[in-house]
Amino acid sequence: MSLPSIAGTDVVAFVLVLSRVGGLFAFAPVFSSRMIPVRVKLLIAGGISLALTPVAAHGHTLPVDSLAVVPLIIQEVIVGLGFAVAIGVLSAAVQAAGSLLDTLIGFSFAALVDPINNGQAAILGQLYALFATMVLLLTGGDQIMILGLGKSYDLLPIGQMPPTARLAELATSGLGEIFIIGLEIAAPVVIALVLTDVAFALVSRAVPQMNVFQVGLPAKVLVGFATVAASLPFVATNLQDRLQEVVVQALTALRV
Repeated sequence: MSLPSIAGTDVVAFVLVLSRVGGLFAFAPVFSSRMIPVRVKLLIAGGISLALTPVAAHGHTLPVDSLAVVPLIIQEVIVGLGFAVAIGVLSAAVQAAGSLLDTLIGFSFAALVDPINNGQAAILGQLYALFATMVLLLTGGDQIMILGLGKSYDLLPIGQMPPTARLAELATSGLGEIFIIGLEIAAPVVIALVLTDVAFALVSRAVPQMNVFQVGLPAKVLVGFATVAASLPFVATNLQDRLQEVVVQALTALRV
């Protein structure tokens, strides 16, 4: 059965674009935040899809038969998820960095609900998640992601799929990037905390009667907060640069 010929092609184009855009709201930073209500996400996704539909459908003949449209929708969903997962590496790296620091300082004993990801996270995990969201919004990171998605239609038009091996490589390289970016974000604080532990170990050998645990925990908290505050500008710059890199990597992997 075919859709009405008057608006059938436009409706199909919109649905296909929406299928690719939907990936952003599943994994991409900012867009996938649990703080955004589902209805608001649907409205934003519809607005972005409506704006990208003329770009995506230009010069392409789309089928209006429902049996032919379903495989195209599945392909577009896979492409959208691949693009979003590549960008979602940033969110995972920020969470990994925050969790590592919470464990080293001792905040992981008091895990709370993270409003960004709707999961358990301690103090620094929430701080880094909120800070990353603020940085991406203030620096136009959401616009970069939308522009990258629009550019994907030039590299991978509707109805085409990148090689499966390239998608698998994008996923595996993303896992490695999580640890690299997470260590880059947490490195200054980790080094400061390790040096603090070494200093207290030397003090405990020199003054055995001192209760190192009682003195060391507040000191580690102070050192941790001071180093986090000093390193946040570096984290902001790193997130901006990394966002552009992961968008370029995603577009390169999706290129036919």
